[in-house]
Amino acid sequence: MNEITAEQIAQHYSAAMDSVNLINAGKPEKMEDAEWADCLQRNRDHLTLMVAKDFMQDQDLAPLNAAISAGS
Repeated sequence: MNEITAEQIAQHYSAAMDSVNLINAGKPEKMEDAEWADCLQRNRDHLTLMVAKDFMQDQDLAPLNAAISAGS
């Protein structure tokens, strides 16, 4: 298995933070409730996968974990 680079880790963390920011921003005004619920679940699922990755363990996972449990 190939070793993941620091640049790749940074890209994964940045993408995870995009999910955190989306969750923290709350439901957009014009989005339907069901669509928002689906969006939240997809982003929480993404964050759950990311915090489980070995290569992410040296990153600050607190905002990711907080976003996973936000509004649950």
